[in-house]
Amino acid sequence: MRTLVLLDAPSNLGLRPPAPGTVPGVYKLAGALREQGLLARLGAREGGVVVPPRYDRGDWKEGDGVFHAAALAAYTVTLADRIERHLRAGEFPVVLGGDCSIQLGASLAMRRLGRYGLAAIDGSADFRHPGNEAVNGPVGAAAGEELALATGRGQSGLTDLEGLAPYLRDEDVRIFGLRDGDPDLTELREAGIRAATVGEIRERGAGLVARAALDGLHPPVTDGFWVHLDADVLDPGVMPAVDSPDPGGLIPDELAELLGVLVSSPRCVGLNVTVYDPDLDPDGHAGVLLADLVAGAFA
Repeated sequence: MRTLVLLDAPSNLGLRPPAPGTVPGVYKLAGALREQGLLARLGAREGGVVVPPRYDRGDWKEGDGVFHAAALAAYTVTLADRIERHLRAGEFPVVLGGDCSIQLGASLAMRRLGRYGLAAIDGSADFRHPGNEAVNGPVGAAAGEELALATGRGQSGLTDLEGLAPYLRDEDVRIFGLRDGDPDLTELREAGIRAATVGEIRERGAGLVARAALDGLHPPVTDGFWVHLDADVLDPGVMPAVDSPDPGGLIPDELAELLGVLVSSPRCVGLNVTVYDPDLDPDGHAGVLLADLVAGAFA
């Protein structure tokens, strides 16, 4: 039986300010889910906190590349150190973010150990890079770029830490929950990245889609895979507390089935949870739902 370790990575460095003079509230995600008794419900060991650098974009302006790049690079290495230690010990890290840029820490940690894949459950591909700025807008916020960065697209100071670029191979990435008609779908599929939209998941069934996608994420092709869960994969009718609440997302039962199949695989080595913002959830209802989904996946 694998040992789960609950680890906080409350970084908001990859998101734009929600309003002038404010900072993204996703750094409160871990505390909010812990208030739901997640540590005990998972039967997890306490992993502590990887404290992020201060949110301060200074005099950054559009066109300057990724903001907080140096701080993000340093934090990625520090987080990777912690995750690597747990993976080497045969433990299963459950990492509470934070924004999606924390995924780089897991990707770097796995790259140090071998060839691993990623199963990203996300309402958007987070695939913005200099080559598709005409479609997706200019680079800047790493939380909208972490998959591109992890697959070697973007600033070398983030894509090639420790000379290990790319951290993930395109063919070892699976994405679930993109909105139908997502503008990145064509580029993703041309790169060999498999992506299942909400419509496809709904038509075929979440469990079937998840099991089919596991093909190629097991030995001898890879050494295992990590699951990245972005709360914005859920429809804003049930999960409004995210920075980009786009309509047409998954409903809780669909996410529960998808997540359960993925994390129950013996080759799944870890999970991170991102983007839920307690500041946008005054009654805490969305946080209760997210905690229930995470706990339920391991039940």
